Amino acid sequence: MPSTRTTTAQPWVTWCKALASQVIVWHHLLIYGPLAPSMQYAWPSATDLVQQYGRLVVQVFLVAGGFLAARNLWPEPGAPRVTVRDWAVRVLARYLRLMPMLLLALAAAVAAAALARAWMQDADTPAAPTLWQLLAHVLLLQDIVDQPALSAGVWYVAIDLQLFALLAAMAALVHAVARPALPAGWRVAAGALAVIGAVAASLAYFNLRPDADMWAPYFLGAYGLGVLAAWGQRSQRRAGATALLVALTGLALLIEWRWRIAIAGATALVLLWQPWAAGLTRSRLAAPMAWLAGISYAVFLLHYPLSLAVNALVMRATPATPGWCLAGLPATWLLSLGCGWLAWRWLEARPARAPQTAPLARG
Repeated sequence: MPSTRTTTAQPWVTWCKALASQVIVWHHLLIYGPLAPSMQYAWPSATDLVQQYGRLVVQVFLVAGGFLAARNLWPEPGAPRVTVRDWAVRVLARYLRLMPMLLLALAAAVAAAALARAWMQDADTPAAPTLWQLLAHVLLLQDIVDQPALSAGVWYVAIDLQLFALLAAMAALVHAVARPALPAGWRVAAGALAVIGAVAASLAYFNLRPDADMWAPYFLGAYGLGVLAAWGQRSQRRAGATALLVALTGLALLIEWRWRIAIAGATALVLLWQPWAAGLTRSRLAAPMAWLAGISYAVFLLHYPLSLAVNALVMRATPATPGWCLAGLPATWLLSLGCGWLAWRWLEARPARAPQTAPLARG
């Protein structure tokens, strides 16, 4: 699979992943565990904002994921890189690249939950897992077969794999049907119409069904906006791509206003145009943002079990000390960054494993 590493010409991919991953970590730190109310007491307005709206940054992940996946699977509307024969191989390779970090996070979550059940009382702490529950998580089927989540974020890994498989299947279908039968111009039109139609169906129908949020079509609108943004980056296409993204997002919001779709549309436009790209690339924050983006998948998966462990430790040691409770949250955040970096070095940064394709770190 070709590399999906961001370049200096695409700094917004890096900055979006870096910033959004930190927001979702703090969102979870502020809604799970007995330490969370301490922050509510100290900074109520900021805490309320992150608690209520932090989850919306998932749309940034989805759009960036589609943007990067398009460069791998389908870089041009008329030139899909997936065939029917290699579809299963591509999807299996994706699954195998997602699993090492996920297995580490699941093992950490099971251990941390056992510690938390012994040392504190909290309704959100997962129960001891059954064998079927563990198997469902390994196969990324936990929501489909109605098994309680063992850790925050596992659902997103499952949806990422579904979306990747769906986009690859669409690319393979267009390759099989349009490539041998149609001239180049018609192939471009066929590929574009396939994705535009799928995005429109998702935004206008599937995304309005809350009971469908365990399946890829629910999220395909945001993911597909990222694909369309990647296709529109050629200078001669940007104006038309802008109009298309605005039209799809606007029609979806006319049907029903959804902040998640508004954010997805705005993110797609930012990735399409890459405003102030030179300034972001030269910024003193460019290196820290690249570091945060690189470890984002590891941090995303590991922060929840680490939060469980820190909550349990503080509740065991100093349950009635507000200062320690408040300090536990930034300590968990820093611990998540450190452990995420170590896990990234161990599982993703080895030369033999490059290119990397974790959902938050790579597309």
